[in-house]
Amino acid sequence: MDYKELDIWIQARKLVKSVNVLTKVFPKQEQYELISQIRRCVVFVEECGRKLNKKTIHFLNISRGSLFELETQLILANDLEFLESDINIILKEVERVKKLLSGFINY
Repeated sequence: MDYKELDIWIQARKLVKSVNVLTKVFPKQEQYELISQIRRCVVFVEECGRKLNKKTIHFLNISRGSLFELETQLILANDLEFLESDINIILKEVERVKKLLSGFINY
């Protein structure tokens, strides 16, 4: 099976797009801090389908940690009132990818 067919990879790509759209409205002064950190977290997760070798479980656990970091950064952005949309929508996407990733790790 091609990694591009994995549901985890497909959903992670959707999350990358959602995060990039979401962070476009952040203040310019956050471009090299919070925006950069948030985008790095989510792109790292998107790559999970590409590293199918003996280090896969280690990499997937790091990706899962990135999702928890992403969740925290998004909550912080909401606390700082940087978000113009409902945070629950993006947090549901994060939760979906976390569940898929956990299932993939268990597999």
